[in-house]
Amino acid sequence: MHGFSQYTEPWDVMQIRDLPYPDPGIPDVRSGPRFLYWLGRNQLGGQLKSLSWGLLHQCGVAGLPLGVGLAVQAVVDGSGRSLALAAGLIALLGAAVALGDTMLHRTAVTNWITAAARVQQLLARKTAELGSALTRRVAAGEVVAVSTGDVEKIGWFVEALSRFAAAALTLVVVCVGLLVYQPALGIVVAIGVPVLALAVLPLLPKATRRADAQRELAGKATELASDTVAGLRVLRGIGGEELFLGRYRDASQQVRRAAVRSARMWALISAVQVLLPGLLLITVVVYGAKLTLDGRVAVGELVTVYSAVTLLLYPLRHFEEIAMAYSFSRPSAQRAARVLSLERTAPAPGDEAPAPAPAHAPGEPPSGDLYDPATGLLAPAGLFTAVVCGDPDLAGRLAERLGGHATSDTSVPGTATDADADADGWTPPSALLGGVALDDLPLMTARGAVLVQDKDPVLLSGTLAELLDVPASGQVSAADALDAAQCEDVLAALAQTSADRVDDPMRTRITERGRSLSGGQRQRLALARSLVTDPEVLVLDEPTSAVDSHTEARVAAGVKRLRTGRTTVVFASSPLVLDQADRVVLVHEGEAAAAGPHRELLHTDPRYRAVVTRETDAEGAEDAAKAAVPGAVRHGVREEIEESA
Repeated sequence: MHGFSQYTEPWDVMQIRDLPYPDPGIPDVRSGPRFLYWLGRNQLGGQLKSLSWGLLHQCGVAGLPLGVGLAVQAVVDGSGRSLALAAGLIALLGAAVALGDTMLHRTAVTNWITAAARVQQLLARKTAELGSALTRRVAAGEVVAVSTGDVEKIGWFVEALSRFAAAALTLVVVCVGLLVYQPALGIVVAIGVPVLALAVLPLLPKATRRADAQRELAGKATELASDTVAGLRVLRGIGGEELFLGRYRDASQQVRRAAVRSARMWALISAVQVLLPGLLLITVVVYGAKLTLDGRVAVGELVTVYSAVTLLLYPLRHFEEIAMAYSFSRPSAQRAARVLSLERTAPAPGDEAPAPAPAHAPGEPPSGDLYDPATGLLAPAGLFTAVVCGDPDLAGRLAERLGGHATSDTSVPGTATDADADADGWTPPSALLGGVALDDLPLMTARGAVLVQDKDPVLLSGTLAELLDVPASGQVSAADALDAAQCEDVLAALAQTSADRVDDPMRTRITERGRSLSGGQRQRLALARSLVTDPEVLVLDEPTSAVDSHTEARVAAGVKRLRTGRTTVVFASSPLVLDQADRVVLVHEGEAAAAGPHRELLHTDPRYRAVVTRETDAEGAEDAAKAAVPGAVRHGVREEIEESA
């Protein structure tokens, strides 16, 4: 659906003091130009206001030559009364120019800022909707580029649009006025001005292509810089700083060369915008002088036409600016539309309708077993279920699907771009909680029902108390969560490194992304934050991969103790975690192949044993030959799971 939000009227004039928008609306993300059109249409009131002030300003500027010409003619004629009238007209036009310029700048900048704010709100809403799934579909550097430089360029185009419209209307008014005022010279101007305005059109496609190439290379350089900064700690550990610094130098040089090539084209366009008006001015002067000598044109009329043509250079500059603004904003809008087009995965067209969902209170999250139809994975309600998956990438995607976080790209209708989609565009069906598809639930309801912590959680800067101040059920205290996550040494480390030397550990500050802590310490703090939330279903993707074995065993026991009676799903392959689980499910080749207690599966299923004990290929093949299981028995596990679901 594309259109206006119920809270946004296109004729409303949004003021900066009214930001943020109550609702930024539903953007048209079918293409970059459509997105730009949608932004402009949603600011119609502000655009018309800016256009009105622009007309006052530019028509005032264009009218000054008339006052000057009348004054010159009054001096030639020796008329004091006419000179006084001309002076009054010039003063009035000067006031109009001052007022129009001031208010045009005010309204145009307001349009710029409000458009940029709308785009940033849309991006923030999409980021909150998709969560960690966003960076799996779009590189983090591209998200940064869209939310910073691209937003500014989109705002620039929206702001320049009304000034360009005012300039175009001013040119029409001046040409018509000169035709009426002095037809002999006015016809020359009326023919020459459209030629000047359209002369740069043949150069624009090449300039646009070069600008697009520059923006693409700049985006790649930004992505490289963002990824390098994020992995700087690892790079220093392996001595890879110089390698990546060299790559960034190469990327920067490519951007520089592309920028120079693009600047050459825009310099050529600027030169044309100066050369052709100069030729028109020379033509008007030579032809006008001849007409004046013949007595067909008065001196004042010649001065008026000459001054008008001189001042026409100002509105003509807006044609160059709007071309540049569109050339730079179109790829920016395309990238923004691509990010905003990502949606929570929905069933592919033609899929069978899901079975009617069990009734539950509106707005309340459903409860019951968590089931993934794509793999047959079942996590019974109230139990600690561990999932063993040999493919870490598949495990991450499955964890996100269990939380309803998988995404699809709607920018191209009929295609699915989720990593799980097959070549025919099939998208995995939504996970079910208590028989209710998570994709069918409102976003906030689904997020309240299932919390997913990925393998690389982010810690924001601030105090420990602020880190743990999250929406929660209130049943789990911060102290209990920190104890279950075995964070005693983390608290001690924070106290030692704190510059404030505070006695209360909850008041100690955490640096950006927790960079002052080790990987295991960051994992445990993130786990404590998830435990405080106390959701109906908690999905953890490798929550102890960076801690030592002794701590890992205690963390697993603490999580099981604190989550008693709550549904918990942990993706792990460590025997210390698996031994604490009430139930273990092996996901093999995309389907739930076996389920049962850890120790039982360890002795009965060679595939499970190969993943958990890291057997070599030869050892695994030997065990598989000794304990081959008939296909009917293997599939019987999945059938049993699906029946129970």
